[in-house]
Amino acid sequence: MTQPTDVPRVGGLLPLALELAGAGVPVLPLRAGKLPFGNCPACAGSACGDRPHMKRAGTCACPAPCHGWAAATTDAAVLASLPWAGAWREARAVAYHPGGAGLTVVDLDNANAVTWARESLPATRTVATTRGEHWIYLGVMRSTNAVRPGVDIKSSMSYARWLGPGTGTMTDLPDTVRALPVKERPTPHGGVVASAPAPTGGACCHRTPAYLERGISMAEGRITEARSAIHATVYRTFLAVLSTHGRCGCLTDAHVTRLFTAAQAKGESPRHCTIAWANARTALGV
Repeated sequence: MTQPTDVPRVGGLLPLALELAGAGVPVLPLRAGKLPFGNCPACAGSACGDRPHMKRAGTCACPAPCHGWAAATTDAAVLASLPWAGAWREARAVAYHPGGAGLTVVDLDNANAVTWARESLPATRTVATTRGEHWIYLGVMRSTNAVRPGVDIKSSMSYARWLGPGTGTMTDLPDTVRALPVKERPTPHGGVVASAPAPTGGACCHRTPAYLERGISMAEGRITEARSAIHATVYRTFLAVLSTHGRCGCLTDAHVTRLFTAAQAKGESPRHCTIAWANARTALGV
């Protein structure tokens, strides 16, 4: 990944965003307070909590998340279009989705945390921050705050400020960092059962088991290969699977588990998977 050389002044952030996007880094603008913009009327003024998965039912008609980590994108046309263009004019910083770029940021928030990292973690690329450092590794894991005093993990389902290219050689994500979260990774569904829909009497088009298997495998691949807008990709994929396979009874709970597992490997929470599945079923009436 090529690295832009510096952070431009406020007002010149869109060129940097486009440069990062061109290097495969999904980006988004941040307003004052390091918060994402609400790019639709319903999300203005933090009405949705500034987190895509916290949107209240009925408050946002966006076909995809309008802001936050899930809206980070590498699409130059999207970045330069409305309503993004207005956001970039007011932006105070460029942020990026580390997980979408295949990265993990160990956010060290004070001098003590930096000292701990230098004594405990393998050397990698470092970026100076206002109060500490970002240590950037190659690899993706779930994001977790406060894994120890002054230390946050930012990777999947999170964003970090772009503060420059940093120094040093980026190294692979070590097991010592993967082991930092105190909570174990949730199992598929997180204990919440999201079942396949019951047959609705529609004609079965699955002349052979291979037809359904190919459809599920393609859906898993679509989720796994997504580099940005993960939240929207998961929902659209669930919608596509249900529209093709959800009415005749051939879709099983085992197939749903496979889809949820693929989504969680990209950083989606069990709760979000369950909500996205339920929303897709409601949209199709299955």
